[in-house]
Amino acid sequence: MAQPMIALDLPLKVLAWEATDGKVWVSYNDPNYLKQRFSLSDELVKNIAIIAPLINEALSSVDHK
Repeated sequence: MAQPMIALDLPLKVLAWEATDGKVWVSYNDPNYLKQRFSLSDELVKNIAIIAPLINEALSSVDHK
């Protein structure tokens, strides 16, 4: 069953910001949260679950101060 309200969350977005203390934060909606929120099938979730490994890969390639 299609869940048209998921269009509010797709495409997935990632927000990165620096807090006043200098720490950098990254936020996004976890695919498992979206699965539960919209009763998505495992088949649909696997299409968006790539976000976490991509973010981890991007963060691991960043030079740390």
